[in-house]
Amino acid sequence: MNKNSSNVMALAPNTSNKRETVCIFGTGDFGRALGHKMIQSGYSVVYGSRSTQISNLIPKDAEVLSHAEAAQKAAIIIIAIQRQHYNFLIPLAEILRGKVLVDISNNLKLNQYPESNAEYLAQLLPGSRVVKAFNTVSAWALQSGTLDASRQVFVCGNDVEAKQMVMNIVRALGLTPLDKGSLLAAQEIENYPLQLFPMWKFPIFLSLGLTAFFFFYCVALDVIYTYIYEKRDFSFFIAITIPNRVCPVMALILLALVYLPGIFAAIIQLYRGTKYRRFPDWLDKWMLCRKQLGLIALAFASLHVVFTLVTPMRAFVSWRTSKGIISQALNNKTEPLNNTNAWISDSYLALGILGFFLFVLLGITSLPSVSNNVNWREFRFVQSKLGYLALILCTAHTLVYGGKWFLSPSAYKWYLPNIYILSLIIPCAVLVVKFVLIFPCVDKPLTQIRQGWERNPKHSE
Repeated sequence: MNKNSSNVMALAPNTSNKRETVCIFGTGDFGRALGHKMIQSGYSVVYGSRSTQISNLIPKDAEVLSHAEAAQKAAIIIIAIQRQHYNFLIPLAEILRGKVLVDISNNLKLNQYPESNAEYLAQLLPGSRVVKAFNTVSAWALQSGTLDASRQVFVCGNDVEAKQMVMNIVRALGLTPLDKGSLLAAQEIENYPLQLFPMWKFPIFLSLGLTAFFFFYCVALDVIYTYIYEKRDFSFFIAITIPNRVCPVMALILLALVYLPGIFAAIIQLYRGTKYRRFPDWLDKWMLCRKQLGLIALAFASLHVVFTLVTPMRAFVSWRTSKGIISQALNNKTEPLNNTNAWISDSYLALGILGFFLFVLLGITSLPSVSNNVNWREFRFVQSKLGYLALILCTAHTLVYGGKWFLSPSAYKWYLPNIYILSLIIPCAVLVVKFVLIFPCVDKPLTQIRQGWERNPKHSE
């Protein structure tokens, strides 16, 4: 409730002081939405348009004039039109001389033109002060007020005063300006809205690759091998059984991969004796996508829970259960409860439940709305301490459930290990190395290095 209230206050109209007049060239969706928001914030808005007839779509307090007349009324002109229509501005060059032109355009694909739209506009009108801004904000967000996903506005330009004027408008609209430097940054800013989940590419491709590998690995061992050597058709395993084996394996491996780059970083810092040298590029990129890896791991863990809950409803499970009951009835013999198996069953279920609970907690605290309300120490405690505890519980869950296959010769079909054995390699390696790193003889120098101490200061970079 408090957060919503603060958002409403940040976006509320500022009518206490009337602000300057701003001109908008273009009466499309974004031009209208931006003009409406600016009027709410206390600005006078005049539209420059080919048609000066007032439309019911135009904000009622705005004025509509020809381009030349509208440009003469304001020092800041927002160009809310596409690049291919910029040529009509050339005859207005003298009127626009010295004025701030805000280019808000986007392209249809990355690097569509040799230069950015803002640089092209600056070439057409060298006497004007061009600033790139607002292209990362959608018209829908401005109209609905739901600006949580697009509150940040990148701003760049060669004129410092012009940039400051635009950033003042950004702040007045309840948005957050971010100065990206000169107009050379406009290409990067224009490419930003066109990127499709840039931080998710590596985690998604890695997850798809590992999922495909483990899926076909299980198909080979559980379906093909059984059909060839035992003459039994278990092809229906592809629907539930095999996905329910692949999902927990993927969740455990991806969770381990979240903490593995931190292990590599610690080893590299201990080896170098300094924190002032950059990590390799592959490690930097890996560390930047740890959040995405963790969220994908949570998705796999959630699927595992769902698959496990529907297991009792499967025809195969019902058949196997009824077969066991009938077998005991025909033999007139009731098999006693095996306490060892009962303990193992309850143990791995309990470990799985606790591990999944911490898994969900890690996912919740990674949300911006939650992480912004905790301090750094609290966030680190959850993501690091509780994260490693989740990894320990999930690894123990897998060990207790699949440990029986380690020494069973029947588990090695075609001399290949069971999928659960493969899933434990990376998590166990991470936990073993982490256990070594927390020894005082290792942890103390590592802490000193991270606090700025250097083994050989004269050789540091």
